[in-house]
Amino acid sequence: MAGLYIHIPFCHSKCSYCDFYSGLRPSSAEGYIEALIAELSLRRDEIKEPILTIYIGGGTPSVLPVADIAKLAEAIGSTFDTSAVEEFTIEVNPEDVSDSLLEAYRSIGVNRISMGVQSFDNDMLKAINRRHDAQQALFAIQLLSRHGWNYSVDLMFGLPGQSLSAWQSDVQRLMAIRPPHFSAYLLSYEPGTRLYAMLQSGKVDEASEQLASAMQENVSEEAHRHGYTHYEISNYALPGFHSRHNSAYWNMTPYLGIGASAHSYDGMVRRINPPDLRNYLSALSNGKIIAQTDNETIDELFNDFIITGLRTAQGLSLPMLRNCFPETFVADLLADASKLIAAGQLRLSEQFLAIPEQYWLKSDAIMRELLRV
Repeated sequence: MAGLYIHIPFCHSKCSYCDFYSGLRPSSAEGYIEALIAELSLRRDEIKEPILTIYIGGGTPSVLPVADIAKLAEAIGSTFDTSAVEEFTIEVNPEDVSDSLLEAYRSIGVNRISMGVQSFDNDMLKAINRRHDAQQALFAIQLLSRHGWNYSVDLMFGLPGQSLSAWQSDVQRLMAIRPPHFSAYLLSYEPGTRLYAMLQSGKVDEASEQLASAMQENVSEEAHRHGYTHYEISNYALPGFHSRHNSAYWNMTPYLGIGASAHSYDGMVRRINPPDLRNYLSALSNGKIIAQTDNETIDELFNDFIITGLRTAQGLSLPMLRNCFPETFVADLLADASKLIAAGQLRLSEQFLAIPEQYWLKSDAIMRELLRV
């Protein structure tokens, strides 16, 4: 099975933490929709297997008229065999959600909503330049629940000035809502973002490791107590509601990425569309594919397996590694992992190597010890 990702690089405004390729919505996105449809057709043969999941992300896809999304969905259906699709997700922001929008999405085949809330605290929302307020977020969630949607809510912790008690209040509010799925991300200060510039100039302070760990521990404990499975570093789901699309990224399932800045992986080769809207539109209008091949070495590909597999609760599949790489690679990995296993920072079973949940915030440092360089 394979996945399909469509990138919509438009937003109402730019959040101060965001380093994804996106910008303000143009007066008309018709040219971009046509380019996406052209790219779908030109690259249709890159997917050799039936499509299992579709994900329209961004940016903020919900800034586009429903007619644009419907046109795109129709093109996907006419280009690929979508009879096996189990999950069709679209990302939205709370201020865009309405009864009519949800009804329209359902009519074109969308069956899952991913909504960026980030916080239920208006001061925190202002600190990261979100357009919605807590009331709008709660109203949008109420609509999703009322209409029986499978949906996910994104929250962030370690926000500028956020205390542990403020985060605990967000978590308590979330547990009372009980969404089928939620993500909880530690704020990352990425170069090029407004928050990074503020950090560098001393206008904000990064959450301490101690505070971030306490916040992570709080949300994990509450999630377990309320019946959620913490199945990936930042993701939690009630039984049967894990994200099938994102899970495919973590187990190295092939996927096709369409749109400016989108990435693809066919099981062997990664391809990247440059984050350049003007060149993307120009190339596709002339029937040219803009995707560039990322010529990974076997060491780099092995590192990809480590980084994705160790993000999950199940962990890195050793049989899969042995099936894809020389046995010496696996032997070197286990030798490098031995000290971390002895320290309890890695857990080894017959088939999997995994990072215990209490060490997930330190996963980057643990993974660096295992990468082939």
